[in-house]
Amino acid sequence: MTVTADFAISLDGCIAGTGVTVDNPGGDGAEPLFEWIHNLASWRERQGMTGGEENRDSELMREWFDATGAVVMGRTMYDTGEDFWGDNPPFRTPVFVLTHRPRPTLVKEGGTIFTFVTDGIHSALARAKAAAGDRNVDIAGGASTVRQYLGAGLVDELQLHVVPALLGDGLRLFDGTGTARRRVEQIRVVDTPLATHLKYRFVK
Repeated sequence: MTVTADFAISLDGCIAGTGVTVDNPGGDGAEPLFEWIHNLASWRERQGMTGGEENRDSELMREWFDATGAVVMGRTMYDTGEDFWGDNPPFRTPVFVLTHRPRPTLVKEGGTIFTFVTDGIHSALARAKAAAGDRNVDIAGGASTVRQYLGAGLVDELQLHVVPALLGDGLRLFDGTGTARRRVEQIRVVDTPLATHLKYRFVK
């Protein structure tokens, strides 16, 4: 089993813009980070839509979806996505939400089950691993949650989809994680007109 983190990221290291709120989940000026994904066939399938482009970008997205057996996310990501996802969220797996505010488990359509975990990142990860079977656990975000897992050395593989855009300001993935002291090895580089897809493994 592998613990992964997978993000679209700008050239200046941002995974979201400024001013992230429930009504503005990507933050101000973050459209270039995500607009390349919206017409991919694999992404549209996960949103319950048909059509879209079948290309290398779509293949990589489908590979990530298919390999993921459970997801960990922070409460901010859940709160900003809840209304957008609706009754049929795209995860199709158990999702463990880190929070200080207890809430009953929510069972949604398509196999998504939201469980709210109040006793920290290690507990959430252990529960996600138990639920994932022989598939991966993905640390989905937001930035604060991913930084905690990176800083604790709990992420095995990191995939970055580097979008040719500069946000200027926003939520930077590696701020304050201590990851500069960790060694990584490159697994794969795939360059397409939409993004450069970089995959790394952390050396234990």
